[in-house]
Amino acid sequence: MEFFRIRKDIPFMRHALVFNVISLITFLLAVFFLVTRGLHFGVEFTGGTVMEVSYSHPADLDKVRSVLEANKLSDATVQNFGSSETALIRLPAKQDVSGAKLSEHVLELLKAQDASAELRRVDFVGSQVGKELVENGAIALLLVAVGIVLYLWLRFEWKFGLAAVIANLHDVIIILGFFAFFQWEFSLPVLAAVLAVLGYSVNESVVVFDRIRENFRKMRKASVPEVINNAITSTMSRTIITHFCTQLMVTSILIFGGETLHYFALALTIGILFGIYSSVLVASPLVMWFGVTREDLVKPEKKREEAVV
Repeated sequence: MEFFRIRKDIPFMRHALVFNVISLITFLLAVFFLVTRGLHFGVEFTGGTVMEVSYSHPADLDKVRSVLEANKLSDATVQNFGSSETALIRLPAKQDVSGAKLSEHVLELLKAQDASAELRRVDFVGSQVGKELVENGAIALLLVAVGIVLYLWLRFEWKFGLAAVIANLHDVIIILGFFAFFQWEFSLPVLAAVLAVLGYSVNESVVVFDRIRENFRKMRKASVPEVINNAITSTMSRTIITHFCTQLMVTSILIFGGETLHYFALALTIGILFGIYSSVLVASPLVMWFGVTREDLVKPEKKREEAVV
């Protein structure tokens, strides 16, 4: 399905160096912010207390936040959970204050504000659990990256796998860089979004790589840059349709999903935008610079031996 067709190939590879310099600068900035500022991990990673409080009426989250802020608990996260009558409160761990005492203190504050406040459950997340989540998350990212390399290596050629992984890790680091720079909370939903971006981005790379392989078979007299330019140009309509529809859904989550899904949708938005850029303008030039040739993808035809009379 195509909304439009570009008849003349756009010379993307002519400006490949410029695109990759921009990517390198962005990548280095993201690494700098990660090193200097670090990620603002959520309760799941750092440890703390999670409270589920129900009301006899829709919970006024703004009032709950104001009460907590007035009592030096401004770092707490408040959101709806399950229904509008239930509030989920995440409290980071405090020094010299146990989770049980902290939850009792918060419940007293909420009851003083609204007598209908009722504690449904309270969970305590230890720092050891948070450490394990960080380690498991890093292992998950590593396994996804290795899986991408193996898949593209088997389907295309090792140069494509290496280019795709570099481009996809570029997306991941940039997402993390945004979260480090703005100190947005990095929680389990955000980690899920990062893993989703890896799969989403590699899908775009596969589409472009598949067209490059087809072009090597059809455009036998064309150079490698011409083959790649044609592959990117011919898939642009599909790319715009796919990413526009996906971003519509993500934008609706960003606007209407509430605080629970806000950073999840934000991470997906950043990942989609940079995923398009990296799949087309980072991975493809890398494949060209790695020295891909027609012989890497198209097996030469064996000459038939003439039958001996």
